[in-house]
Amino acid sequence: MINEIFMPALSSTMTEGKIVSWVKAPGDKIEKGETVVIVESDKADMDVESFYEGYLATIMVPEGESAAVGAAIALVAETEAEIEQAKQQGQSQAAPAPAAASVSKPPEPVAVATNGNGANGATVSSGRTIVSPRARKLAKELKVDLATLKGSGPHGRIVAEDVEAAAGKVSAAPTAPAPVAPAAPAVSAPPVAAKAPAPVAPPAQPGQVVALNTLQQAVVRNMNASLQVPVFRVGYTITTDGLDKLYKQIKSKGVTMTALLAKAVAVTLKKHPILNAYYTEQGINYRSSINVAIAVAMDDGGLITPVLQNADQIDIYTLSRTWKDLVDRSRSKQLQPDEYSTGGFTISNLGMFGVDRFDAILPPGQGAILAVGASRPQVVATTDGMFGVRTQMQVNMTCDHRIVYGADAAAFLKDLAKLIETDAQSLTL
Repeated sequence: MINEIFMPALSSTMTEGKIVSWVKAPGDKIEKGETVVIVESDKADMDVESFYEGYLATIMVPEGESAAVGAAIALVAETEAEIEQAKQQGQSQAAPAPAAASVSKPPEPVAVATNGNGANGATVSSGRTIVSPRARKLAKELKVDLATLKGSGPHGRIVAEDVEAAAGKVSAAPTAPAPVAPAAPAVSAPPVAAKAPAPVAPPAQPGQVVALNTLQQAVVRNMNASLQVPVFRVGYTITTDGLDKLYKQIKSKGVTMTALLAKAVAVTLKKHPILNAYYTEQGINYRSSINVAIAVAMDDGGLITPVLQNADQIDIYTLSRTWKDLVDRSRSKQLQPDEYSTGGFTISNLGMFGVDRFDAILPPGQGAILAVGASRPQVVATTDGMFGVRTQMQVNMTCDHRIVYGADAAAFLKDLAKLIETDAQSLTL
């Protein structure tokens, strides 16, 4: 029997995926549940595993090319005798345009599993060691057994450095016998050469047209969708002296200002559930948990919104550690879909760039987004009729006017300001 591996839907917004690398080569034996290919979705690189046992007969979408969700990307032969037949079948299926291939197969289930919570609801393998795509490719080149490695990355993830270290140990071992010793450096040399293809593409030159990557394309789709939503904006000035004092006190314990802002927003959302809700054709959907998403710019273009889940229930120290881990893995495109697509309220902070005030575009499926500007010393009138210096920041909230009204937004911002200005110490409880 000949089975197809399809391009999986790794997120709700994904329409096509790009092949980062094939872990298996044509003719290789494949076990059920074994990683076959690394796919770049809208915002992450994901391991794709086979639902079938057999032999990878033919690859229909090579590395670096894209395919629509649901399109066949490879054929798996159940026996070696069927490999040639599968190759011929692959050639015949490759004749039509990719779009036609994807249309002809929509009813069939996606025959893959992803190493995380895939949007297609497929059964996933969450207990095995996570390996970065670059580390997996490097291990294949250097013939390093990944099963023998212990990862040094986040959550025990095996990264390229682990593979290179293991390759160095392997190459050093054969140096005892004199005849073999000269060959050892030749084995250890490839790690340096293997890094050559890794550098990011050179900066765009004047007059050059650079195609959008998958992340940037996802941003375009989301922003276009947001134009269909009637929005309004409400600004507020918040004095941050109390928050700044608290930050200086606990900064040495690993607490970040981003985590403090997220915690303050989450606590305030508990009092204003309408700001954590979203519009549906059936009515207002009130979320059961408070998940705060925070916009992060990616080095290769586009942005992603890692999510601090249940931010109102987690202490500030754990929240800060979680945020650091999310940012590290977002920059290396290793977030799972539920770690960037489950936000109910978003914070976009440009204060670190010295921006005083800006408008943020409402993300699809959310009721509000808060734009945060820089904190600056300001001369203000005090309650005793004198003048004083206070550190203040401007925030500007964009809301979906179908479910959030001006009074709702104003009440939320008033309570957020009160928490930050007079009760910041409660954020550590």
